[in-house]
Amino acid sequence: MNFLSRDATIARPGFNRWLVPPAAIAVHMCIGQVYGFSVFNKPLSAELGVAVSGVQWAYQIALMMLGLSAAVFGKWVERSGPRKTMVASCLCFCGGLVLTALGVELKSLPLVLLGYGFVGGIGLGLGYISPVSTLVKWFPDRPGMATGMAIMGFGGGALIGAPLAQELMKHFGEGTDTGAIPTLLVMAALYSVSMLVGAAMVRVPAEGWRPAGWTPSAHKSRLVTSASVSVDTAWKTPQFWLLWTVLCMNVSAGIGVLGRAADMCQDMFGVSAAIGAGFAGLLSLFNMGGRFVWSTVSDFTGRKLAYCIYFILGAALYSLLPWTQETQSKTLFVIATAIIISMYGAGFSTIPAYLRDLFGTYQVGAIHGRLITAWSMAAVIGPSLINGLYDRRVAAGVPKADAYNGTFYLMVGLLMVGLTANLLVRPVHERHHVKT
Repeated sequence: MNFLSRDATIARPGFNRWLVPPAAIAVHMCIGQVYGFSVFNKPLSAELGVAVSGVQWAYQIALMMLGLSAAVFGKWVERSGPRKTMVASCLCFCGGLVLTALGVELKSLPLVLLGYGFVGGIGLGLGYISPVSTLVKWFPDRPGMATGMAIMGFGGGALIGAPLAQELMKHFGEGTDTGAIPTLLVMAALYSVSMLVGAAMVRVPAEGWRPAGWTPSAHKSRLVTSASVSVDTAWKTPQFWLLWTVLCMNVSAGIGVLGRAADMCQDMFGVSAAIGAGFAGLLSLFNMGGRFVWSTVSDFTGRKLAYCIYFILGAALYSLLPWTQETQSKTLFVIATAIIISMYGAGFSTIPAYLRDLFGTYQVGAIHGRLITAWSMAAVIGPSLINGLYDRRVAAGVPKADAYNGTFYLMVGLLMVGLTANLLVRPVHERHHVKT
């Protein structure tokens, strides 16, 4: 039996399912380094002799490829199993870091974009959906908690990757040499070990396996199905596109603010750059924690109600932010934005469980892969709206301290669109179910 095959990963009787979350986190904590790519902006800009905006394309291409590769390879992921997919993710993501180092050595921006953006981005997509799909199958009794654990790891990847890269560049750098090349190679080696250990540990449940004492009928609601829907059928249903809109609006409303967090804090309250950076770091912690806490809560409230909370509470808090600026209430601003960003993270971790509720576990990884193209779209919508409206208001003479207020109300509008889509979600008609 091939060690990488799906059959080789089927768990034997008595296997402890709690060994699977660490395997998933071992992969997600590595690929989550993409959130910390900004530490390489200035070093790579100096090494390549290009503007920071040119280097930033590597980050943007990587996130774009995450969504596209997850959508394209989703069915292959389900067919091949998590171990082969995790190994493929390791080869692409860590290989992308090596290609990036080679691009820096050769002073070639296109090679950096190919390595980190294209090849590494494919690794992101494969590594993102496979562990999530596996955990949903292992925890039918607590799918929100299970996916929250893995996706929390992705959100926390920058908390390890960013300081690790900074310390390595400080260690290897000398004179005009930024130390970026050996840093990228060392990180590729360390991440390879972690991801391959995760691949070796992962298992899938045997056909028909259920947690001891758990029966589907005892935990069923109208939106939770015990049937299954194939990926080719699922994405033709209104439920798929409603959830696509739900994720897109939730992420759009958060990602733009997250990207401008440090600047926003400085402009609105006149604090130092160091405090602005600390504020951005705090939001990262809430982004990570929200992925686990809120998705776990959704196991008790149900996914539909959980997203209603995200949208209604988020809209209320966004509406409050202009008032915090007018009254210079820094504490309330920090509390409100921290909760908003926690629900931004929750949107990522709750959506796989929502998909599992509606479409079953049969090809949930492939369905998830197609759905997260909404993330790629949100990565364009959110920053474009925030940056575009802010720049226009400043150009029109609005003081920087007040220029963000209009963008907050715009975010409220996005959340209301997401709320409407969520309220329209209904159970998938049985005509779409896979016939057994």
